[in-house]
Amino acid sequence: MDTLQENGLQHSPALDIPGRESTAKELGVHGTPLIKTKGKHGTTKRSSPVNNVTAVFGNQQKVSLVNAPALPKTPLELPGVMDAEGRVDESRLRMHIFKNGGVSPSGRGQVWRFLFGMYPCSSTSLERPLLQEQLNVRYHSMKRKWQQLFPAAVRLRINGTDAELVAAVRYFDVRQDRVQLQAQNQSDEVKERLSFLELQAQVLFERVTFDLEELQEAIRIIDKDVPRTDRDLPYYSGEGLGNLLVLRDILITYAAFHPEVSYAQGMNDLCSRFLEVLDSEVDTYWSFSCYMEKFSKDFRADGLHRKIELEAALLKELDPQLHTHLITDSMESFTFCHRWLLLGFQREFEHCDALRLFEILSCDHLELISQQVDRARYQERIARRQSIEDKPVSEAQAVNTEFTFELFICATILLDNRDALLRCRNDVQLIQFTNSLQGTLDLNLTLKKAEEHFYNYCKRSAWDYMNGRCRTSKNKEGHFLFQLRSFFS
Repeated sequence: MDTLQENGLQHSPALDIPGRESTAKELGVHGTPLIKTKGKHGTTKRSSPVNNVTAVFGNQQKVSLVNAPALPKTPLELPGVMDAEGRVDESRLRMHIFKNGGVSPSGRGQVWRFLFGMYPCSSTSLERPLLQEQLNVRYHSMKRKWQQLFPAAVRLRINGTDAELVAAVRYFDVRQDRVQLQAQNQSDEVKERLSFLELQAQVLFERVTFDLEELQEAIRIIDKDVPRTDRDLPYYSGEGLGNLLVLRDILITYAAFHPEVSYAQGMNDLCSRFLEVLDSEVDTYWSFSCYMEKFSKDFRADGLHRKIELEAALLKELDPQLHTHLITDSMESFTFCHRWLLLGFQREFEHCDALRLFEILSCDHLELISQQVDRARYQERIARRQSIEDKPVSEAQAVNTEFTFELFICATILLDNRDALLRCRNDVQLIQFTNSLQGTLDLNLTLKKAEEHFYNYCKRSAWDYMNGRCRTSKNKEGHFLFQLRSFFS
């Protein structure tokens, strides 16, 4: 039994994820030249990595914390979402994110810990510190396990030609020294409590085994991908270069304890979002793991192929002519949308807008609406069965509930660029087209149009459904139509 449950506390879904079926001072650069790099996020100034690491950074980006500081006990800055004891109304939280186009950057870290499932929404402000300790201890037990099996993989191997990576390793090492010093300064009470949690974690992971060959291959790919993570982001500037090594440890730990998923290219960019927003190694791991519980299938060939099929089906509903053009023999259907759907349009919008869109897509608003529609249809069927005047009729699907909101975002981008797409004659031109969109799209306008497409699709599908019902039923004012109207009023 978990320590949380022993104390009558809520159990976090994050704690279920590790299980497998098988069994010095602040460093910085002072008074030295700066390197200027120009990327899609604008000009970035960063300290020269060949400078001596001696002085204090001041206000520049630091390496992320191992553990996040205690969350503020003040309620979320979202009206009606958190009660006096710190419990979160999950439905209101998701609705608020969707209807308000995301949350403020200052409150994003706190919101994401609930949105992605690291903290149960039913937990209180008093319960979460204990949960945080347990998540911390378990993560470090997992990390130590693979490090003991692969001591050579503890450090990133670099050939010395990338000066920024050399600096990143140096910054990371100093951060590790600080962590060890903090651990030594803990009180006896804290040490005793953590010792008990560590014993629990050792028992939990004792029977976990690794496929050494597969894990070694995952580490090899991670070591290639992590240095390719977008270093133009302010989060990776200055001492923040060390965050690349934090990202590496998170990805290896995830791959080790999720062999059915392991690691696939693109996960580094996805996990980087969580690290930037949460700025905590432990919290990033658990939030990322919770997210992957639902979306890991997108990193498998069959899962992504299914999503591309759905996008094609949706565009066929919205614009049959454009759909026909994109499935010609000279073009491989909608595979050019692969990166958009896999990474949630990370590079098509400005970085701050891409983070907003990510949380909007993750709030599952469309799925909640679909559940309401399903309940309305169920109530309509019950009412129909109770009426002796109705004759049995075959069910027709009103709305395809597999059409998630990200598919409507993708369709909106395609429809907005309809003329350019119709001029494309092969895959090369399609790829050139997608590359030309990077960092150019207006999120607010795209969201507005996507909502309109969603609404019109649902309305048209519902009316088609009801027209069929009305031809066979005397009940022309069924519960379904009435409630569907109320959803969009």
